[in-house]
Parts: sequence; C-alpha cells; structure tokens
Amino acid sequence: MEEENSGVLAMIERIGSIIVPIGVALYAVLYLGVEQMYGVFNISPQQAGIDQSVLLGRLMGTLILLLLVVVPLLGLVVGLGWLADKVTRGALGKLTAAVRRRPWIAALIAALWCGATYWGLLNLVGDLDVAVMVVVAVGLGVLTFLVPFRLLRRKPVGRAGMKVLTGALTGIGLGFLLILQMITGAIKVQETGQANDLLPFVGFQDQWAVIKNAEDDKPLYEGRWMMLLGESEGTYVFYDCDKLDTFRRPIETTNLGSIQLQPEREAGYKCGTLAEQEQGEQAQAGEGESQ
Repeated sequence: MEEENSGVLAMIERIGSIIVPIGVALYAVLYLGVEQMYGVFNISPQQAGIDQSVLLGRLMGTLILLLLVVVPLLGLVVGLGWLADKVTRGALGKLTAAVRRRPWIAALIAALWCGATYWGLLNLVGDLDVAVMVVVAVGLGVLTFLVPFRLLRRKPVGRAGMKVLTGALTGIGLGFLLILQMITGAIKVQETGQANDLLPFVGFQDQWAVIKNAEDDKPLYEGRWMMLLGESEGTYVFYDCDKLDTFRRPIETTNLGSIQLQPEREAGYKCGTLAEQEQGEQAQAGEGESQ
C-alpha cells in the first residue's frame, strides 16, 4: 500500500514539476499579450480600465480555459501511447526507457523542444520564412541547450532543474503563440469590427454602443456605432470603426444607448469607409487647388 501511495505521490510531483513552471511562465507572457492587444488601438490596458486586479482575474480565467483544453489533449496522448505500447507488445515502452537511459539522446530531445518554443517569438518579432525559423529553432536548441542539459542529467537535482527549465520555456513559447493570436484578433477587430473567438476569453469586450449627449440625450457622431474599449478615470475610451480612430469622452457628458455585445456583421463588412471617403475628398480638393 505504501509503495502504491509513493507511486501516486511521485507521479503527482512529476506532473506538478512540469505544470507549475508552464503556468507561471504563461501567465507572465500573457500580461505582455494584453498590452500588445490594446496597443493595436493606441491605448494601454490601464487607459481601458484594466488594472492589476482585473488583469489578474482575466488571465486566470484564460489559464483555466487553457487548462481545460490541454488536460484532455494530454490524456489523449497518454492513452494513444498506452495503446501503441500494447499493440507493439511493450516494444514502445522499452524504446522509451532506452532513450531515457541514454543522456545524450534525452538531452537532444529536450534541447530541440526548447528550441522549438522560440517559434512563437520568431513569429512575433518578424515575418520570417518557415525554413529559416526551423533552422533557427534547431540551431538554438543544439548550440545552447544540448551540452547544458547533458550535464544537468548527471544528478537528480540537475534533472529536476532541467524539467523546470523545459516547462518554463514551454509556457513562454505557448504564451508567445497566444500573443500572436491576440494581436491578430485585435487587428481583425480594427479592420472588420468583429472579434474572433479568442478575444472574449482573454477579457477583450466586443461591446458597441451609440453615443448620446448627456444634456439632451441626442445621438452624436451621426448616430454611428462605436466600440466601447473601456473606461478609466472618469472617461470612456471608444473606437470609431468607420474612421479608424480611437478617442476618449468624459463620462458625465456621455450617455450610452442601444448597447450591443458581439454584434453580427454582414459578409464583406470592413472598417474605414468614412476614412477612405474623407481621404478621397481631400485628394480631390488638393487636385482642384493645384489646377
């Protein structure tokens, strides 16, 4: 009975040694993602009313949802591995054990995995070719992680540190991939006025309203729909989809009417129609003056 309990505790400890650093690193990187997401609209999260407590709640909700997705996937992978081991009559398990007993092979696999975690960063910082990113990821893994990981595998403490480092880099890599999706979603909102499925899960409010004057309750800006990005320090922050403009208005002089959450858009809808029209009028006026 004690052996069974020790086996269960050992398994929980191993899982925790991997999950905890992944979660901590992912949480830290997601904070940068929220800043980048609101940066698309030229504001900071604080200007949209997202302080540390709100941000903590939103990011924890994101991590919980991500965990609900990852846990079944891990269970599926473990189940497929168990099935493959049974089909091969234990050959797969023996192969895995043989790989783990060979420090250079285990260190190489971990090094390549850590190098692959830089894939999200490479996508974020520049538009690189897939072949170039593969070469860079493999080169980073082999040149910077292979020998240190081999040395760490000499002692149990080193192997534990290797797990923590691998988990942290995995969380960072996943975080950068999420940041890329968050930025892509924010750009889509800016261009089409419609958020993707990811943005609501990270706390971005796809909420639209008609702005009215508080004194006479008359619609402003020709009664056009504006996205409410948030509120802070007595001011609303709006995004004008038609003019591709972000602006602020005092709360005491502003009423919100006809509020909609995640409105449906017709096919082919895009933002910036009035901005294009104004640019065209300015160009025609400039041509008229030149003549």
